Amino acid sequence: MAGLWRNSLRLQKSLTSKMQTRNLNLMEYQSKNLLDKHSVCVQKFKMVENKEEAQTVAEDFRVKEYVIKAQILAGGRGLGHFDNGFKGGVHITKDPKKIFPIVEQMVGHRLITKQTPKDGIEVKKVMVAESVDILRETYVCILMDRQHNGPVIIASPAGGTDIEDVAKKTPHLIQTTPVDIFEGVTDAKAQSIAEFLQFKGELKNKAADEIKKLWSLFLKVDALQLEINPLVETDDKQVVSVDAKLGFDDNAKFRQQDIFAMEDATEMDPQEYEASKHNLNYIRMDGNIGCLVNGAGLAMATMDIIKLHGGEPANFLDVGGSVKEDQVFHAFNIITGDKNVKAILVNVFGGIVNCETIAKGIITACRNMKLSIPLVVRLEGTNVLPAKKLLAESGLQILPASNLEEAAQKAVSALKQ
Repeated sequence: MAGLWRNSLRLQKSLTSKMQTRNLNLMEYQSKNLLDKHSVCVQKFKMVENKEEAQTVAEDFRVKEYVIKAQILAGGRGLGHFDNGFKGGVHITKDPKKIFPIVEQMVGHRLITKQTPKDGIEVKKVMVAESVDILRETYVCILMDRQHNGPVIIASPAGGTDIEDVAKKTPHLIQTTPVDIFEGVTDAKAQSIAEFLQFKGELKNKAADEIKKLWSLFLKVDALQLEINPLVETDDKQVVSVDAKLGFDDNAKFRQQDIFAMEDATEMDPQEYEASKHNLNYIRMDGNIGCLVNGAGLAMATMDIIKLHGGEPANFLDVGGSVKEDQVFHAFNIITGDKNVKAILVNVFGGIVNCETIAKGIITACRNMKLSIPLVVRLEGTNVLPAKKLLAESGLQILPASNLEEAAQKAVSALKQ
């Protein structure tokens, strides 16, 4: 049992990390566009996608100093490197003539950082922004927090660095302020946060005003997280949001369709993106036994027992309680789209789910796809007897299992044959 418990913890940690990517996360330039539309102070910037646009920006966008930033959904860009040998996803220059060659080295090439896959992420857009003279960097983040049952504002005068390191090494430099969703961010609360951020005099008022604007944006767009790192004090006495990240939960999509239309599917795992189109909850893992399950808890238990018997789950796939036959077919397509999958385990406990629907979907998928890898099916619950009859009479090579442990054992054994 101890081994199973440790497996569960590892799986939960991995899934938690990966499930965060299922929410909509905007790129920096998209976040800054939203901030700018809501009167939050950001530096001027232009976007380029090709050499011609880079040349136009170099000729028409004149500022004292430029910061050129590759746009991908990953941190550590400044310390990253490209697959062509070019170093750094963030560059600063005062010479507009250097914009073109820098952009040329970025666009169409893969940027590799600590937070990207090993082969990196292709850069398709580059932001050319006005560099600001930073005197001091701070950190502000508004997010929905389970522990406080609502939104909180996390603030630190030690911005520009990894906030997790700040929290670990200097916890006194982190302040968490719960926000009453009905009361909002009052003048007094904004002033208190600005003071903790060590803004002085008139800058304190400006910082408080920016914090209130950030709250207004967070509320209006149904954000899950709005992170500004850094929120800076400039040498000309301005408070500017230099870098921004906005994240959204799928539950906000019906009210924020314009924002969700910004989603860049090219940065998503293809199977995960395909699953989202069919209302399936799918997350790719590193194993070779594909899983099709109904219910997140049962899916976790299935993955645990696979590992307990020496196997490795290839995915988390929850078809949900209102699954239709065509969704089962799409689920099989998605699972087999992972070339690492060498066997499939279906584990369905039909309460709301009709086992007969699952059985029909399995038969359709197997016949249309000409499935050639081992398939283990365990069904229980609503209409399980007619479902089992359909599978038995289908003529397909399906390995039935009477319980979850038997199913896991058969799936693992099938890989060894």
